[in-house]
Amino acid sequence: MFGLLTRRIGCVTSSLGFRNITNIKTKMSVELPNVIFVLGGPGAGKGTQCAKIVEKFQYVHLSAGDLLREERNTPGSAYGELIENHIRNGSIVPVEITCSLLANAMEKSDQNKFLIDGFPRNKDNLDGWQKEMGDKTNVQFVLFFNCSQETCMDRCLQRGAAGSGRSDDNEESLKKRFQTYVKDTMAIIEYYEALGLVRKIDASQSPDQVFEDVKKAFE
Repeated sequence: MFGLLTRRIGCVTSSLGFRNITNIKTKMSVELPNVIFVLGGPGAGKGTQCAKIVEKFQYVHLSAGDLLREERNTPGSAYGELIENHIRNGSIVPVEITCSLLANAMEKSDQNKFLIDGFPRNKDNLDGWQKEMGDKTNVQFVLFFNCSQETCMDRCLQRGAAGSGRSDDNEESLKKRFQTYVKDTMAIIEYYEALGLVRKIDASQSPDQVFEDVKKAFE
């Protein structure tokens, strides 16, 4: 199974025009890059808090969703339509695509501290990451922004009404995204929680109040 996954990721990496994922290990041979996974429901404020973390702690913010939307909008992309269909349906893009996009972004950076926002979102994501990137990175912890579905929905709908330009900031897509989040992503949070690697944040507060708690998680 993992051999097939490795071949699939290699094919996607080639199709997307990226160099091999193993280059990350070569580039960072002296010190493995540190990774913090940032997870939470849609509208939990992950992007807002990541921007504050970048400013305060000098991490590089890599949003899996932003990378996928960028690839979707790339002229001639072999995966643009597939990515758009997954985004509209609130489903999860195949791990070989997301992992390749993240690996390429990390390789291009001259930093070694990364916030990976919105990934891993299910067990397939986690298995793919551990197989391809597990020995090439150091996962410090998971920053989990916990927020009720009602609050998150309200935030996303307000964002859409304000002209976010995101095709998934609508009620139908949001309901599907929440179903996926509860069904798949919470299991990932529980997995890392069992390892003692989850820093849980009450994301229902104001952005400034949330960041006060975030700073404590980095102490």
